[in-house]
Amino acid sequence: MGHDLCFFSDWSIGCLWGLDSMCSIFNLNSPTNRDGNLPVLKTLSGHKGYVSCCQYVPDEDIHIITGSGDQTCVLWDITTGLRTSVFGGEFQSGHTADVLSVSINGSNSRMFVSGSCDATARLWDSRVASRAVRTFHGHEGDVNTVKFFPDGNRFGTGSDDGTCRLFDIRTGHQLQVYYQQHGDNEVPHVTSIAFSISGRLLFAGYSNGDCYVWDTLLAKVVLNLGSVQNSHEGRISCLGLSADGSALCTGSWDTNLKIWAFGGHRRVI
Repeated sequence: MGHDLCFFSDWSIGCLWGLDSMCSIFNLNSPTNRDGNLPVLKTLSGHKGYVSCCQYVPDEDIHIITGSGDQTCVLWDITTGLRTSVFGGEFQSGHTADVLSVSINGSNSRMFVSGSCDATARLWDSRVASRAVRTFHGHEGDVNTVKFFPDGNRFGTGSDDGTCRLFDIRTGHQLQVYYQQHGDNEVPHVTSIAFSISGRLLFAGYSNGDCYVWDTLLAKVVLNLGSVQNSHEGRISCLGLSADGSALCTGSWDTNLKIWAFGGHRRVI
């Protein structure tokens, strides 16, 4: 059974989700039980498929958004454990396949985007659950990851088709495609992305262990961390930027986390 983990910004509350279709909330400051485990603070139950992703609503202590294999996203109140809104499902403007990723707009927490196995990304307003605000086409494979650009007016995507793309939420237009030509026939999938604080750089992890640093304006690869000595030996499964933008952490199927500091130092955990 697979699981993943996310945290509040103050690191006092965490949530765990996975193939059991539930999301469990933990208070990280609680004492452990006799088995050395943290007790579950609240269990969010209601999805009809595996829970693929989760993000806390910024500047709040009570709401999270989950995405699921049941083709929906859900806004939860973690104080009650109840669903506040369901996005998709029976609504025609919802996803038609598994939801794989969500990202909440840092400039307007009412807006979020979702990526899906239906090869689309969709923009949602949490106040209007009955329909997606906009649907973004262009990918030719599963959209594995979505991430808002720092200004909140754009967002990036990464897909099984080997491309990252940048979209404008105001016009619905695709602004840029990030793709590196490969000599062999097998194109590595994009598994995860993140933007630098300024938005000038796009970090993208791939299924072959590469991690490209893209110039978002020029659509050129600045650096491939996968070509650096002692880089990952397996699929990049996740990545994230530190709050101050000074370091990148990559996680891989090779069981390692690597912290890449832009001053040139690297730490392996």
